[in-house]
Amino acid sequence: MVWTPAVTAGGQVREHADVAEITGLLDLSDWPTGMRVIVRREHPHPGAQLSLFEAADGYRYQAFATNTCIGQLGFLEARHRGHARVEDRIKAAKETGLGRLPSREWSIDSDWVQLAAVTADLTAWLQLLALDGDLAQSEPKVLRFRMLHVPARLTRSSRRRRLRIPVGWPWAAEIVEAFRRIMIIPAQT
Repeated sequence: MVWTPAVTAGGQVREHADVAEITGLLDLSDWPTGMRVIVRREHPHPGAQLSLFEAADGYRYQAFATNTCIGQLGFLEARHRGHARVEDRIKAAKETGLGRLPSREWSIDSDWVQLAAVTADLTAWLQLLALDGDLAQSEPKVLRFRMLHVPARLTRSSRRRRLRIPVGWPWAAEIVEAFRRIMIIPAQT
């Protein structure tokens, strides 16, 4: 097994991260033809808990399988790492209702699934277009607590909308900025 440097999505070498193919070391006879197994090792962040296996040499290991038969290992691993965002969105969708279907009948649950998908999409777009900092990376539970549970009121006066947030709410500035960013998005006609 030969370790080669891992790369970022932009093609730069990632420090303290290597990749290797271990397909030849495994019995993949029951797997589909052309499957490859690639392992990444990297130094964990300071304070990370390591398993006994990881503590032996100080690396954290992750393996994945692919049926892509061409391409450098570093590129394949960087492409695979990019899928983590997709998995985060699936996790968020499960937290916003997709993981708790209310019935055993698909005819009833189909509406629930559509609403959960809309909720997940709106959450993702809110984070992408209107939020900064830790709120842009937050889990749905944190967003619910910080943004949706605020005892605020939307009022209208003199043809203007006003968002009234309690002065002591710790995330009031972030909410006001998110609301401003949403309001300047041009309306589709």
